[in-house]
Amino acid sequence: MDILVNIVVLLIGFVLLIKGADFFVDGSSGIAKRLRIPSMVIGLTVVALGTSFPELSVSLSAAMSGSNDIAISNVIGSNLFNFVVVLGACACLCPVPVDRGVMKKEFPFSVFTAVLLGIMFLDNLNPLAKKAETGMGTISRVDGVILMALFIIFLIFTIKVALENRSAESEETETKIRSIPVSILYIVGGLAAVKFGGDLVVDNAKALALTFGMSETLVGLTIVAVGTSLPELVTSIVAAKKGETNLAVGNVLGSNIFNVLFILGISCTISPIEVGMQSFIDNIVLLVLSLVTFAFSYSKREIDRKEGIAMIGMYIVYMAYAIIR
Repeated sequence: MDILVNIVVLLIGFVLLIKGADFFVDGSSGIAKRLRIPSMVIGLTVVALGTSFPELSVSLSAAMSGSNDIAISNVIGSNLFNFVVVLGACACLCPVPVDRGVMKKEFPFSVFTAVLLGIMFLDNLNPLAKKAETGMGTISRVDGVILMALFIIFLIFTIKVALENRSAESEETETKIRSIPVSILYIVGGLAAVKFGGDLVVDNAKALALTFGMSETLVGLTIVAVGTSLPELVTSIVAAKKGETNLAVGNVLGSNIFNVLFILGISCTISPIEVGMQSFIDNIVLLVLSLVTFAFSYSKREIDRKEGIAMIGMYIVYMAYAIIR
């Protein structure tokens, strides 16, 4: 009976996370439109922030409760899911062209964040440390500050470029834009749902992990990572179906950068995160699959259906390995 209750509450937590993120994005977009902020800036900041809010909530809750394995594996697992499953699913619906500017800036920078995380892992997986037999080290508060500083620099640069290149947009009628009070209500309600949903997911994921003898790393890499990445999946698929493939690609890249630099940065600033060899291997896989996705995008300036199927297949193979290892 306890297992059934944990599963039901876990599902409720995921629903709160997803709907909370939806309300947050809708409310933020309403205020942005009322204040006439360019849609490009909204997509690069508000949408990426909103769809990554479940990962932020789960990772912060995990870090504050001492469940560091879930915090770091959630970020790595979510980025893996975003790169190969979200983009792969979009490519299965229709070819996903990748803008030349994105190939030169955002895409390489997203790959760089995985490289940077690997460097921090290597720096902290000291073979002479007392925990050498477990293959563990710690991502310190200093590392967290470095990650957050890079995020602020990236955000400032992105907004600056977007504002410099913005184009005049047609004004929407007042009936199509939510009022500021309603938008604020959406934001507050969305944030509350995300907060409580994140707590429910972490608590019940831990309970199920103990019940089935699973490690927190595995739970964070699979169940929690997939659940918190659903907003990115839904948003990108809807965008691809409407022909807004640039939004789909931008959402994935922006969310992945946000996950590593801000979410992981603030998590280990609050509480230093212990990392194991499994997390290091997971990050290597993230880097490899990121490079594969980059190669697919670079070859024809798009990801086609066959490549999308191949990307999803690679994710399934790796998940099978993660479960049996």
